[in-house]
Amino acid sequence: EVQLVESGGGLVQAGGSLRLSCVASGFAFGDYAIAWFRQAPGKEREGVSSIDTYDGSTYYADSVRGRFTVSSDHAKNTVYLQMNNLKPEDTAVYYCAARPESDVDPGPFADFSSWGQGTQVTVSS
Repeated sequence: EVQLVESGGGLVQAGGSLRLSCVASGFAFGDYAIAWFRQAPGKEREGVSSIDTYDGSTYYADSVRGRFTVSSDHAKNTVYLQMNNLKPEDTAVYYCAARPESDVDPGPFADFSSWGQGTQVTVSS
């Protein structure tokens, strides 16, 4: 059973930093892509960043590119999202999600079927 557990959220002032962690279990870590999504109150869920744990390739939404960095640690089966220069509009519940690797790339935020429980990030102005 695929399990994803996020941690690292919290309250931070604008301009501050947080690092989110997503610990994965129940599958071969290098055979899956992992993505971070977020959902703010009253808004649709949006993709933030994704990483191919096999080759390390990454993707970022325009809204976070240059401020957020996604990385993976295969020894710990963990994906991180380092968030710098946080803005109030980054406030949301952040989720990590996983999908099996495929020969056909469905896109950086498509076809994710396994989800964590989420961690709250609040950025005050």
